[in-house]
Amino acid sequence: MERPPAPRGRRNTRIAVAVAAAVLPLAAVLTVGSAAPLAPPLGACSGPDCPATWPPVNNGDFTGRDASINVFTGGNYTVAGRAAEAEGKIVTLGDFTVDKNGGGNFNAGVVGVGSRVVPPNGSDFLTVGGNVTVLPGNSLLIGGSDSQGQAFGNLRYAGALTGTVAIDPTGQAIQDANAAAPYRSVLTQIEDVSACVGRATATGTVALTASEATFTGDGTSMKQVFNVTGNLTSPTGGQIGLVFAGIPAGATVVVNMLSADPVVNTYTGTGLPGDQTTEMRSKLMWNFPTATSAQINGSAQFQGSVMAGNPAGTTTIAMPGLNGRVYLAGNLVQTGNGGYEIHSYPFDGDLPDCEVTPSPTPTSPSPTSPTPTPTTTSPAPTSPTPTQTTTSPAPTSPTPTQTTTSPAPTSPTATSSSSSAAPTSGGPTTGGPTTGHPAPTHGGGGGGQLPSTGSDNAPLLLGIGAGLLALGGLAVVAARRRGRHS
Repeated sequence: MERPPAPRGRRNTRIAVAVAAAVLPLAAVLTVGSAAPLAPPLGACSGPDCPATWPPVNNGDFTGRDASINVFTGGNYTVAGRAAEAEGKIVTLGDFTVDKNGGGNFNAGVVGVGSRVVPPNGSDFLTVGGNVTVLPGNSLLIGGSDSQGQAFGNLRYAGALTGTVAIDPTGQAIQDANAAAPYRSVLTQIEDVSACVGRATATGTVALTASEATFTGDGTSMKQVFNVTGNLTSPTGGQIGLVFAGIPAGATVVVNMLSADPVVNTYTGTGLPGDQTTEMRSKLMWNFPTATSAQINGSAQFQGSVMAGNPAGTTTIAMPGLNGRVYLAGNLVQTGNGGYEIHSYPFDGDLPDCEVTPSPTPTSPSPTSPTPTPTTTSPAPTSPTPTQTTTSPAPTSPTPTQTTTSPAPTSPTATSSSSSAAPTSGGPTTGGPTTGHPAPTHGGGGGGQLPSTGSDNAPLLLGIGAGLLALGGLAVVAARRRGRHS
């Protein structure tokens, strides 16, 4: 499990000690990465109940709890077509709308068929910075159950709530004007990381035929990067296969889709052991750094996480299953022809770094000059680590416009195979509350930072470097004076 970054003051102290001890060149200290691993609430699983291994797509008992965000949108999240479910913790800074073709249920947080790794009980399963709109004929279901009991969490929203929302007890619908506040810096981080990764130099090549795209790596790098300037489709826009070669075991693989309107249309991915992309899943990232309109289509259990850095962009996902994180600076449209789902699986890869332009080494001060005083304060970071509110504001209406009990969608038969058949739609069988459940508390892992780029330490390091040089100069003067008086 990724450890959250140390507090800024502590990190500054550690860097200062390292500089004083090793007296490294300042330019070398400042050359640091701005991507690398994603930290909670993004990326890997977080919390005390993460599973040791992540199971294939299934409809069994819950296999763990994950406090990290699985789906994030900086814009709006729209459920359309026959989309059925989205698993894990969901945060959207804009509106959340359920407008399925012909109506029906949409499960959020807990799904009938997925990894069955769900958010912690009592946390916010769905956070919305705008309005929640469930159009007539549709229902939004939050929570679920297994043979051991309930998985329950909150809907926290800032705007208005209209339509049918059913929340498993003892989750609540909580109106909170500041619902999205803890996650605003996450949007900035997604923009920055997506842009950084999109600038990475390719380590391999992509060969596209009418039926297949072959990604050939260099066989050695632990960060394999492929840059695609067109689409991953057949010449007519149809589905193709995806094959990877020359990828060392355990390497992170990034596919940068660099055009303005990229399309991926594939049948590759099953979610089952032995499938190549399934084995790569936790370290496979599909990045759309500048796309205004991105599409991920096909008939697969699509493997890997998706990141899109354009806040004005819209990503459309129309896959029977997408198994990985979805981190978008812009909008998400989840759609499809039947039972299409997003499943909760972590990303724990080590993304390419972006170098910071080093500052020039300061000029050595005159020995007779007084010791210069280092800069006393570092500039405030543009996006401080957000802090989740420790107590939930009491809603004016504990369960506005929600049904008193959750409808009991038919539990689907586990459909692990992906091929072209869509998994059966439907949510978990729900029931009444069981005794002994703790009262829900506000939580769910609010808005942590990605690792520091190191650039905010530059003024402090410059001051320390100048101070060390000045102290060295004074020591020379003192030695010379002792020599004259001896």
